[in-house]
Amino acid sequence: MDIQKACGCYHIPPSLLEAYRRVYGPGALDHWSDQDLERLSLMMTLQDIGFTLDEVEAYMGQLTRDCGCQACLSMLERRRAAVLEQIHFEEKQLARLDYLRHKLQCQLAQDHPRR
Repeated sequence: MDIQKACGCYHIPPSLLEAYRRVYGPGALDHWSDQDLERLSLMMTLQDIGFTLDEVEAYMGQLTRDCGCQACLSMLERRRAAVLEQIHFEEKQLARLDYLRHKLQCQLAQDHPRR
């Protein structure tokens, strides 16, 4: 399967293929293997959870090194902490939004009581 077909078939962004080549070498995708598809799938997952292309490359580079799993775990833990912080921020926004809605609903109920 050539690169264009793979991009279309598996919805792989071209920028991710370029990142793959930077990590695994320019000829890395000359002959596709199941391992290539697994790696690309992991790279797409990393992007989906918010990693930048540079972070994806760093993560994949760490996987090729001995004891790289600890570095990858640290990267995942940092990303998780950032996502959790964002969730808490948005929960606070939602609570404030609900408060303002409730306040207006109470005001409307006072201004237009039901009979």
